[in-house]
Formats: sequence, C-alpha cells, structure tokens
Amino acid sequence: MREGGVEAGERIRMAVQKSGRMAEDSIGLLKNCGLHVDRSKDQLFCRIKELPIDLLLVRDDDIPGFVADGICDIGIVGENVFAETQSGGGAGGAIILERLGFSRCRLSIAVPENGGIDGVAALNGKAVATSYPHLLQAFLKTNNVAARILMMTGSVEVAPRLKIADGICDIVASGATLTANGLRELTVVLPSEALLIRAAQALSPDKEKTVQRLLARMRGALLAADSKYIMLNAPRAAVERITALLPGCDAPTIMDLNRHDMVAIHAVCKETVFWETMEKLQEAGASAILVLPIEKMTA
Repeated sequence: MREGGVEAGERIRMAVQKSGRMAEDSIGLLKNCGLHVDRSKDQLFCRIKELPIDLLLVRDDDIPGFVADGICDIGIVGENVFAETQSGGGAGGAIILERLGFSRCRLSIAVPENGGIDGVAALNGKAVATSYPHLLQAFLKTNNVAARILMMTGSVEVAPRLKIADGICDIVASGATLTANGLRELTVVLPSEALLIRAAQALSPDKEKTVQRLLARMRGALLAADSKYIMLNAPRAAVERITALLPGCDAPTIMDLNRHDMVAIHAVCKETVFWETMEKLQEAGASAILVLPIEKMTA
C-alpha cells in the first residue's frame, strides 16, 4: 500500500528520546530541517509529513538497541548512552552516522570537596557510584585503579553524602548539581554530544535515499545555526587586515562603494561572531557592521 507516493514499508522509522533536553534539541533540529512533528505528551509514535519518516519516542537507553536490532532504522542518542551500551557488548548492529554537536556534556568522576581524593590514583580501594558501570570499569582498568563500582540509577550525586560511596561517575553539564551536593569534578571519562546512529545493515534504496536527504538537511541546519552573515564597510587599504579577523570565513564578497576609498564586505562566518570580534573589526577600520542569523543554508 502506498502513502503519499511512498510504499508504507519504505518509511524510515526513527528513534528519539521522549523527554528531557536531548528530546527538545532533537525535535528542534527536525523543525529546523523543515519537518513538522505533531505530538502530545503521552504520544509515543509521530508521523512526519514532509519526508517518509515515523518517529518512535522512547527511553534514551533503548535507542541503541532499537537501531541495532532493526526495530528502527536511525536514531538520535547521547554519545554517553551509545558508548555505555557498546562497552557492555550491546548495539553491535548500530554505527555512528553523524556527530550532531548539540546536547554537549561529559561523563566525569566527581568526589567530595574535602574528601582528600586529589587524583584518579587515590580512588584505589574506594567505592564509586554510577549509572555507567561499563565505561567506568574500562576507564579504571586503563588507569590501573582498583575501585569498587556501585551501580545506581538516578540521583547518583547523593551517594557520597549518604556514605554509600566515596565518589561518583555521572553526566555533568554545567556542574551546578555537583556544587549543590558538595562535589567537585576530578576527571573526565568521556566527552559526549548527540549522535545520529543508523543500523549497520544495508537499507533498501528508497530508505537509504530518505536517510541521505535527512542527513543533508541536518548538516545544513546545524551549519546555519553555527553561522552568521556579516556585512560591513571598510577602507580599501584595510581589506586584508579586516578579512583576516572574520571568524571561519573562506571567501568574502567585496563590492565597490560610491567612495573610491571604501568597499563593502559581505561574508558568511562559520563561527560565532563575538562582541570582541566586532570591536577588533572597528579598530581595524570597519564601520556599519551588521551581523545577521542565517535561517537556511546547504552544507
């Protein structure tokens, strides 16, 4: 049976986290790709009209297995979850298709502020609470540390305060939760970001075409989000100095103005344009500086 010109069996099934920051960022990326997702809080299945894609809204730690087992063709998941699953011997049938760069955080070991643990070696003989036992075990083995791993799910940060562990290994974003619980970061085990993963087995030509279309849109949306369009006027003699200050700019467009000694410079900057950058441009002679967001662009 065909739906909208596509065989029903040729629709891509995509796993996305159902709640939390990763879910919001993932749905936001799809919207920036021109895809509309109609969902309610209790809805676990959504259909996208613009491309033949169905969304499965699930728990984050189910996503690697769903993709590996072929239940879903692709999925967006945190690197921390994907790496933990693979370290435990699972998700062998899933591979990383693209690093998406959002929902950045890190898996870190943290200890009490005044606990006397001043390095990784000092964890020898200690107990560390975590929801990531496989990644922690691999890290401790690499660093020749013999620590006892205490498996916990949720509220890992309270373990030292309850005297059931000497430290924790958990996800850190801003570090505010650690500070609130009297903990400090000792070392980073794994930097993490959102990943687009796919099933390792080959997809049908129609499904592969859809995946590549989605990937191209994602790359363009992410590139646009990190880029700015900058316009400014500059003395002709200062063009080389000014263009060298434009962040991540490959080939700016330079146009003559009515004044023979002045030109207009237009450029796409693929890095953030900070106030400090604008101040340096002014010091180099630039004027009428305008920085605009980019809604869409192709990679």
